[in-house]
Amino acid sequence: MERFIPLVVLLGLSTAASAQEAPPEPRFQASIVGELGFLDVHANSVRYGQGGSLFRFTEEGGQDNLFLSTRLSAELSWRGRHTAVLLYQPIDLRGETVLSRDISFFDNSFPAGTPLDVRYGFSFWRASYLYDLLAGAEWELAVGASLQLRNAALTFTSADGLRRWSSRDVGPVPALKVRGRYTFSSGAWLGLEVDGIYASGGLLNRNNEADSFDAAILDASARAGMRLTRTMDVFLNLRYLGGGARGTDEQEAAMGLGDGYSSNWLDTASVTLGFIYRLPMGD
Repeated sequence: MERFIPLVVLLGLSTAASAQEAPPEPRFQASIVGELGFLDVHANSVRYGQGGSLFRFTEEGGQDNLFLSTRLSAELSWRGRHTAVLLYQPIDLRGETVLSRDISFFDNSFPAGTPLDVRYGFSFWRASYLYDLLAGAEWELAVGASLQLRNAALTFTSADGLRRWSSRDVGPVPALKVRGRYTFSSGAWLGLEVDGIYASGGLLNRNNEADSFDAAILDASARAGMRLTRTMDVFLNLRYLGGGARGTDEQEAAMGLGDGYSSNWLDTASVTLGFIYRLPMGD
């Protein structure tokens, strides 16, 4: 009995010391996530006007090589279940070519043999909210929604500067979001993340009468990472990013912008290295 009492005291002191060494997770946690790597354009095509040319950028627009891929986001988590994400993804694809055939967009044309500078920009900002259904130390299974703001810019310019056609578009795109992650006891982890939606007809019908559009976006990634310190993770990420829309805008047709028909589809894959930095925060 005399030996048992000191042992209990030592165990109590040890438990108290461990609690001091490993404080509870803060109520709020802010993180910065960055990625850097390369992007491959698998397919990219546009058509403006029912009688316009179907232009494939990978075959005719100099997009048959690799491009820089960067991505930056900020996250704020609270109460162990809620997460808000703000993301910026630049996409600025440029190429140079000499046309092997005549092409036209609405009433604008470029004859065969024209040296052409092509730019396809589709950068976007995205705000997301996620709710973690599990809220565990090992597992994350979060569902939510995103609102993406596209900033599209498409330009065809002859090398002599005498001919140019461009199209620009800014607009909101809603999407559903799912994110999952499993963390091993070693600190290694595997994760999946998907933003996507498909809509057609009335869902994208701005006047509910004549316009008709089909549209879709999909941003899906798989990653494997490792926690290096309490505030820093590194990871390897594989991503598919694609989508587009096609349909007729009767308002543009009424304004004399051709027949109002357009089609724009993009499919890309990227490989990036990334980091997650957790900002030190108190309770």
